[in-house]
Amino acid sequence: MKVTLRNEAGLTKEVKLGFSWTTFFFGFFPALFRGDLKWAAIMFIIEAILGSFTLGIGAWISGVVFSFVYNKIYIKELIEKGYKPADDAAKTQLEQKNILSQTA
Repeated sequence: MKVTLRNEAGLTKEVKLGFSWTTFFFGFFPALFRGDLKWAAIMFIIEAILGSFTLGIGAWISGVVFSFVYNKIYIKELIEKGYKPADDAAKTQLEQKNILSQTA
């Protein structure tokens, strides 16, 4: 399921909700390609550290964990940067996933 976010300048981004298959298969590269350098570096460092002590198993485990949380983190950071749901359907989906707080 995807939602569309739009900033005040009119730039839109379509972002997937839920599990990140690209992060699962490619690690920190999806964050890097999205321009999310902070989280790409965080994922790389954690995977490198855990992988070096566990012969790669720790890097795989952290990759699975990030696969479950990365899309939510990315959407929250876009919202902090001024992006808003492009329509009511996107707003409802973000509220259901507890990414946006419900307003009265």
